[in-house]
Amino acid sequence: MGDVSYVSRIRIERVKGSLRKAFLPAEREPVLFGVHDEVAEHYKALPGYEPHATTLDYVVAAAAG
Repeated sequence: MGDVSYVSRIRIERVKGSLRKAFLPAEREPVLFGVHDEVAEHYKALPGYEPHATTLDYVVAAAAG
């Protein structure tokens, strides 16, 4: 196997409930991950949650790109 060409250095912080901050390379501000719509319903998110894209939404977007 060849040399490693890239190591992704990220940090995740849990904010509250399903809401998390991801600190990603090349992004000045943290990216927020959470739940929305059917995902929130599936995980029985408490009323009043702040909707945000899920990690799955980002994976699908990255794969589609």
